[in-house]
Amino acid sequence: MIDRDRFPVDAWRLVETSFALEDAGVTETLFSVGNGYLGLRGNHAEGRFAYEHGTYINGFHETFPIRHAEQAYGFAEVGQTIINAPDAKVMRVYVDDEPLSLDVADIREYERVLDMRDGVLRRHIVWVTPSGKEVRIDVERMVSFEEKHLAIMSVDVTVLNADAPVTVSCQIINRQDGEDVYGGTPVAASRAAAKAAFDPRKTERLHERVLQPQEYWQDKLRTALSYRVNDSGMSVAVVADHLVETDNEYTARTLVEPDIAKNVFRVQAKAGVPIRVTKLVSYHTSRGVPARELVDRGRRTLDRALTVGVDAILAQQREWLDGFWERSDVRIGGHDDLQQATRWCLFQLAQASARADGLGVPAKGMTGSGYSGHYFWDTEIYVLPFLAYTTPLWARNALRMRYLMLPAARRRAFQLNEAGALFPWRTINGEEASAYYAAGTAQYHINADVSYALGKYVRATGDDEFLFREGVDIAVETARLWATLGFWRTSDGQSDGEIDGEGDTFHIHGVTGPDEYTTVVNDNLFTNVMARFNLRFAARTVREMAEVDGEVYRQMVDRLALDPDEPESWERAAEAMHIPFSPGVGIHPQDHVFLEREIWDLENTPPDKRPLLLHFHPLVIYRYQVLKQADVVLALFLQGNHFSDRDKLADFEYYDPLTTGDSTLSAVVQSILAAEVGYQDLALEYFRQSIFVDLADLHHNAADGVHVASAGGVWTALVSGFGGMRDHFGELSFDPRLPASWPSLEFVLHWHGTRLTVTLTRAELRVRAGEGNPVGFSVRGVGYVVGAGEEVAVPLHGQGPVISGRPTLRELGDARREDGSLLSASVPTVTSSIPVIAGTADVEHGADA
Repeated sequence: MIDRDRFPVDAWRLVETSFALEDAGVTETLFSVGNGYLGLRGNHAEGRFAYEHGTYINGFHETFPIRHAEQAYGFAEVGQTIINAPDAKVMRVYVDDEPLSLDVADIREYERVLDMRDGVLRRHIVWVTPSGKEVRIDVERMVSFEEKHLAIMSVDVTVLNADAPVTVSCQIINRQDGEDVYGGTPVAASRAAAKAAFDPRKTERLHERVLQPQEYWQDKLRTALSYRVNDSGMSVAVVADHLVETDNEYTARTLVEPDIAKNVFRVQAKAGVPIRVTKLVSYHTSRGVPARELVDRGRRTLDRALTVGVDAILAQQREWLDGFWERSDVRIGGHDDLQQATRWCLFQLAQASARADGLGVPAKGMTGSGYSGHYFWDTEIYVLPFLAYTTPLWARNALRMRYLMLPAARRRAFQLNEAGALFPWRTINGEEASAYYAAGTAQYHINADVSYALGKYVRATGDDEFLFREGVDIAVETARLWATLGFWRTSDGQSDGEIDGEGDTFHIHGVTGPDEYTTVVNDNLFTNVMARFNLRFAARTVREMAEVDGEVYRQMVDRLALDPDEPESWERAAEAMHIPFSPGVGIHPQDHVFLEREIWDLENTPPDKRPLLLHFHPLVIYRYQVLKQADVVLALFLQGNHFSDRDKLADFEYYDPLTTGDSTLSAVVQSILAAEVGYQDLALEYFRQSIFVDLADLHHNAADGVHVASAGGVWTALVSGFGGMRDHFGELSFDPRLPASWPSLEFVLHWHGTRLTVTLTRAELRVRAGEGNPVGFSVRGVGYVVGAGEEVAVPLHGQGPVISGRPTLRELGDARREDGSLLSASVPTVTSSIPVIAGTADVEHGADA
């Protein structure tokens, strides 16, 4: 899976021991550094031969008109895509005026290390020049978690065996619109030109100039470039300063133009005498502030950093990460490879969200341009649980992003003839940016996902202040949408807006669930189940506000124009929500007609036809029972308290053979449910697929950026899958499923401000509490309370049910639909001849028929 000679196992570091060009895109992603606001891809400091030169800032985007082949009312009109901020990573080294170029250089030593304890990327090489000079070059790069706008990078050069002229050229380059002095096109751009039409996961490519130069200057060793984004109107400024430390003689030269700036240091190096050049860089962006103001902010950021000192900032970074790991680390006993991969995933979550500070968490973080830098439901369902239970402030910030999007969401709901608010399926600025409505806008479940995340945050933290002040607006407006999107079907078979009898049911039609291989359906189970939660949560929140804080409640009623009868109507709709079930097959159908489709035989689908979305037209896929990712199974996890153990097992066994896993969001959920229902070996198999999805490039697109949601899902698979943690009804519970090959599993949770350390072995589960209030929890239905500074040990008798193997289509046997027809599986084929289907009449009457 992973070349362990090149990438050895190290529990705290990602280490690369040899240089390779063929997978440059993947390693650029794996060795990225960032803080949730600013991200620097792991491009080498020489700035050449990149898959994608990447410097990304959360929310920094350009807009463009979406050109539909056929326009229709309500289609998304303006696209948004993340753009490359000016690249300050370049620090080129020349010896005897020979440039270091890793593709042709005689490299005697090479090691690149991302240390997850101090958040610093380091690279060490020893280069022998064509003239025989041995040169040691050490590069460091760090994006500060404490100072969100600051990055620090340095290069140390020592000529070991001779005197030699050495040049270090530090540059800032606008790569979005131009090329550096070497020219050439990054691999990603050249491939995108040929393949963009075949992979919807890649970012849009803009063909006109994006960054319009504003103020640019140099003052001694300080450099500034600034720009205004052409259509979105955003602005960006990058300001860099340089420190030179050496006992050698040197001179400094500068150059500044609108799209490139250079600070060049020429050194007469003596043998064994080191040269250290440190570059401090500040990035600032805004949606409404002129570039000149951002330049001033950048100056202040650098002034402060120089006053504090580079060594002190590096020490702050280590201290910050010590705190992060104390809150967040998950320890897997006896498996250093899984430990390394787990920590890499958790580190990516910090790099994607820590300093987002009210912005969203892009699907790729700031590690690549995949998915155009958009925010999806990924944040709420896969990332926010980790944030809520380890660093609640980050979760609150992520939820505030949705709160701030409410005005745009209200406009979108109105445009689609609904009340309340409809959050965009994919966005940066709050407006819908999905050009394909069937797998975009139709995923109304985004509303319930946001409310679910809000509820999870409040359950974990007890933060009623946020819920009552801002969160309630999300709950109410999303509930209002379900109330108008859905409709009542009465017991006499008629549809209207009133309830006439006990048999009346509430339905939601024309939606798409998480499975994008099945679109625009009626009564998608996931959507209905999550909408039911949303409606109940909104009603309960409003009633609690009225009871707890009458003044805040009255302010909310005035602000939202809430009718006193609305909460009751939401509860009635929730109670009557139609949840599809097939007595004949014994499972919950994914939607109203799902079982009427033919089954896609994935076992006999050629590997070169995967993923399906790149090899089959959507209409071909839509005709079959085949899943891009878990849909019903995800509902069984998120709302597991509403399904029986028998239902979960039956549904899992039916849907698992139909699930392609073409989405990286799927395996984590399949792992969790597999563990719960008893397929424990399969759960571990899915977990390994999830944890190595980027490190082993299992989906062949890690070059486009980290799969942040999958990384968040890894935490959930560990804590909720193998640790068996649930928080249904706001009650903390555990039903562990420790893999047979794991000696132990340890993780940290924060429950209403109290830190809990949970240690699981095959014999017992231990819960140790830090400072705070006593915490009640249950283990397999038995209640316990742990007080501050105390530890509770609970004996375990086994790790739940155990079922060997994995579900297959063969287990369907002679299963039949409600109409009596047999369920059977096939693979779509290209028709080379016109089939002739003989009917009974044709056989009996021949040509006379």
